[in-house]
Amino acid sequence: MKTQEFLNILKEHGEKELLFEYKDGTYVGANYHITEVKNTTIKSVDCGGRSDDWNETIIQLWESPKEIDKVEYMTSKKALSILEKVDKIHKIDKGSQVFFEYSNELFHKANLEIHNVKLTSDKTIIQLFVSQTDCKAKDAFGAPSQTLVTADDTCCSGSACC
Repeated sequence: MKTQEFLNILKEHGEKELLFEYKDGTYVGANYHITEVKNTTIKSVDCGGRSDDWNETIIQLWESPKEIDKVEYMTSKKALSILEKVDKIHKIDKGSQVFFEYSNELFHKANLEIHNVKLTSDKTIIQLFVSQTDCKAKDAFGAPSQTLVTADDTCCSGSACC
């Protein structure tokens, strides 16, 4: 999802609680804070030797141990106000892909993508998922387009990069 689409959801559902589901039925705790917003530029070279660059918005979610018993979630309006404050300091690329950086004691640190948005009468639930790594140069090496790639796969065989 693009950052602007996420901001629009927050605007449209301002008074609703904002929840993040990072695994099926498992949510970031109500004690979460938005602790950092990263406006990143990625400059990459794939194993086929092709250069690419793009921007990403990464919103870090952190659960405060001092508020472990908190039951009310941040509202969409509050989250929007945080992101608008960030945008005044460092302009956010609204056309960039938005990710959520999160971890806890039971879940590894990951940049999660939005899979779906579920709306109820009083909640905006952002359903997240961990995307898998992929080879961008599959077409150059004849690898199937839906294959998960490891260092032993066709994509990297004979490549100067791998």
